[in-house]
Parts: sequence; structure tokens; C-alpha cells
Amino acid sequence: MSTMNRRQLLALLGSAGASAYLEVPGYASAQPSDAPEDFDFSFFTDTHLQPELSANAGCAMAFSRMPSHKVDFAIQGGDHIFDGLGVPKQRSLSLFEMYDRTQQDLSLQVHHTIGNHDCLGVYPQSGMQPGDSIYGKRYDEDHVGKTYYSFDHKGVHFIVLNSIGLTPDRAYEGRVDATQVAWLAADLNTQPAAKLIILSVHIPLVSAIDNYTPVPATPPAHHGNTVVNSSEVTQLFMGHNMLAVVQGHTHINECVDWHGVPRHQRCRLGELVARHPAGYAGGFYGSLHPRWQVVDALRNLRLPERRSTEHLDVT
Repeated sequence: MSTMNRRQLLALLGSAGASAYLEVPGYASAQPSDAPEDFDFSFFTDTHLQPELSANAGCAMAFSRMPSHKVDFAIQGGDHIFDGLGVPKQRSLSLFEMYDRTQQDLSLQVHHTIGNHDCLGVYPQSGMQPGDSIYGKRYDEDHVGKTYYSFDHKGVHFIVLNSIGLTPDRAYEGRVDATQVAWLAADLNTQPAAKLIILSVHIPLVSAIDNYTPVPATPPAHHGNTVVNSSEVTQLFMGHNMLAVVQGHTHINECVDWHGVPRHQRCRLGELVARHPAGYAGGFYGSLHPRWQVVDALRNLRLPERRSTEHLDVT
């Protein structure tokens, strides 16, 4: 995959706000022998479903339109609900039930990425105990599916990682744990060097978010903005044909070209401007118009100039 092609993807994804990577010395750049077929897919993240801000209404409108763009599938980038970390058990379950009902409007296959707000009862104020059957990631594992996995589609290898590390003091940090690192190394070892790879992860592997935000008066106990062991993870992709990484979590519209691999950061989809009156310029938001984007992933190993974004009025 040429640098130009990767940069076309960077421009396409970056315009809607996710985080991803491009081509670097050490990453394979040979053309694959089995060139991928043309296809479109949609990436959306941080739906943050909750009834109070009409997030379900905004998402339902977006989801109902998405199939009309004839995408093959969608990737949800995490934080399906808001918030599972610190609320009572029944509240968390009701939020996931709301998400399930809303996603029925999507009418296409969705590959899910776990987010920090999808982990249930982690904060002590939730009243849940670590031994509860749905505590932490257990509900997600039992009702949504594996929290890290890979799949192939028309010549492209997709990888979804779980970047939420739950800490002993009942908090979270950005981390890809040792079990996943070993699994990822084994998964990549089965892929030819020229195989195109796209990665989805919620908490970013690489982001400039800490340069955009004020330094907190009290340093946080855990590093939650990015993955603390990102170097360990990204080194595993050396020698592979990385096309992009799509990420969520930070609610900013960002594209970081790190070592030539674009990392695209998406703004969140769903909540209304009532919470953030200024909106998010260039993201999935703007004055009561949640936005979503269809990503044209591959077109004869070139990425088209056009992009498809709809503005949906949820007033």
C-alpha cells in the first residue's frame, strides 16, 4: 500500500474524527498478492446512550440511515452506553437494553469494541461487588461477545483489541494486557507480511490528547487517556502492512500520523448539544445535528476523495 493511499484514508477518516496510523520504515509496504475487493464499512464510536440527553433518539436516527449507504458492516468503537462504571446494576442493565433496542435500526452486522463506560460496577459508588456476575467486563463478554478478536473481510484483516485495564483499586487505565499481547503476536504471525490490516481500539494507542487539555491540579491515579503500554503493542505490527487504526474515547476530532501509520480519533455520536453547547467542530456533533460517517475503505487499493456524512436533526 503506497503512502499516498494511506494518506487518502487518513484524510477520509480524520474528517469525521477517529484516530489511526499510516506507513513507516519497518512496516511492510509490498502490494498484496490477493488484492482486496472493493467494499465500504462504517466506523462509529462513543454512542454514550442514555435517555436524559436524547442520545437514543439521535443514535436511532443515524442508525436507521446507515444501511441505505450499502456498507458491508459497521465497527462500533466502544462506550456503547453512559455510564456503566459508577451506577447501580439495574441502571447499567437498562442502558444496555436501550442500546440493543436502538441498534436494531441498524439492520447490518456490527463488530463491537469495548469501552471504559461499558465496564459495569467498577467504581465503588455503583454498589456492585467484584464478585457480581456482570461486574467489569463480564456482561460485555456474556452478552456482546469477545472483547478482543480478529476477522477477515474481502482480503483485509481486521483486529479489535480491548484497551481497558481494570485496576485493583476499582478504577481503569488504558492497557492491553499480557494475555492479549500474546494473542495478538500469534494472530499477526498467521498473516502474510503484505496482508492489509485495520485495527480498532477504544482508548488510543497514540494520541496528542494530553497536549490539548489543561494539566490537572491533582494528577490522576491512573493513565486513562491513552494505552500505557502502547509501544509494546505497536512494535508487534512492525513488518506488517498496516492500513489504519481507528480509535475512540477522547471525544476529539484527531488524526495522528505516527511512523507513517494514520491513527484516527472520532468524536462521539449520540448526545445532544445540551451537554456541550459549543458542539464539536468537525466531529459527529454540531448544533443538535449528530453526525456519522461511512468510511470508504478500499477502492482498487486507492481511497476515493468523496466522503459521506449525514446531518440528522433530532429536535
